[in-house]
Amino acid sequence: MRPEEQSAAAAKICEAAPVVPVLVIDDAEAAAPLATALVAGGLPALELTLRTPAALDAIRAMAQVPGGMVGAGTLLTPADVEAAKAAGATFGVSPGATARLIDAAIAAELPLLPGAATASEMMALLEQGFTVQKFFPAEASGGVAALKSFASPLPQIRFCPTGGVSPSNAAAYLALPNTICVGGSWVAPKEDVAAGNWDAITALARGAAALV
Repeated sequence: MRPEEQSAAAAKICEAAPVVPVLVIDDAEAAAPLATALVAGGLPALELTLRTPAALDAIRAMAQVPGGMVGAGTLLTPADVEAAKAAGATFGVSPGATARLIDAAIAAELPLLPGAATASEMMALLEQGFTVQKFFPAEASGGVAALKSFASPLPQIRFCPTGGVSPSNAAAYLALPNTICVGGSWVAPKEDVAAGNWDAITALARGAAALV
């Protein structure tokens, strides 16, 4: 899978809904009901970050949920890519991009949403064929104003801004012509996940899915 093909596949996933939930799971038992609640609310593309010991088991569980597309976030190494793919991830997300990471994703045929924060990083990824990228960390890197500024010199690239995106600014990001979707964690509050409050999470997902 060439970078161009990876990016095209990532675009289809990102176009499924305006918000991609960014999830951190400590207990794999919560993974399937959480994914079910989010998909029921209209958010089928889910990014499960590899930040906890339970992450790979959670990906395995989420991969079985009908209608969902589970991806692995915080991919840092080729080993991360291989483990995520083996667990059932259908796409990958990285905070940045290295040659080894990209090569591993290509070898694993795992659609990749690589991260970039500067024009040089974005151009380097574009040269390789990545026309869909993660703008990260979005708010710390200038937020809506910065992303708007990239639209004119880099109109070929569409972004998924992530990092500091919330209900208060998500609509502003989504209004930009170069935003394909946003990544956010607010749709799955830790307290609701811990309490198994799936109806509340579905309601939050519905609200996020309705953003334009």
